[in-house]
Amino acid sequence: MASIANITFDVDDLEAAGRFYDAAFGLGEQVRLRAPAAPSTGFRGFTLSLVVSQPSTVNALIDDALGAGATALKPAAKSLWGYGGVVQTPDGTIWTVASSAKKDTGPVTRTVDDVVLQLGVADVAASRQFYVERGFAVAKSYGRRYVQFTAPSNTVTLALYKRPALAKVAGVSPEGTGSHRLAIGGDAGSFTDPDGFVWETP
Repeated sequence: MASIANITFDVDDLEAAGRFYDAAFGLGEQVRLRAPAAPSTGFRGFTLSLVVSQPSTVNALIDDALGAGATALKPAAKSLWGYGGVVQTPDGTIWTVASSAKKDTGPVTRTVDDVVLQLGVADVAASRQFYVERGFAVAKSYGRRYVQFTAPSNTVTLALYKRPALAKVAGVSPEGTGSHRLAIGGDAGSFTDPDGFVWETP
């Protein structure tokens, strides 16, 4: 079964981005940074989601991100599916921090249970088949709207949305041009997918 070991962001200021991620999320080897960044405008076509156990953990991580220089795109709030909010980091990457729980059941922590890379694609069904052919196993599938693949523990989970739907979840316009500023490191090989997302051997 194929999996994602890490994700690399192309950033304009390597030192500043490193300080931000250390202070805000502390994800270690799952997030890597490199410079310089290729030109890019607007929505880059992907988001990252930190899945945590309870609302207080959502608030703690979002507060740390905002304190380190992130911008709030959607304030943390309850919804039908749980509790969460969306921030944009100084390097332009969009992160959702969310929990399926609506009430706290323990003390505040900064523990992240899962990191999900959500790619905005033109055709969910076609991209689903593309990734299945490269060794990814489907965990959840909702027709042409959303697909999530199985991920071993301590790896990044891959999910697919239609690009406009993902932008709506993030609270931004779906328009964007240029580089995704993202490289995905995994054991599926080196390739570029139909939507221009670059995969590398870690």
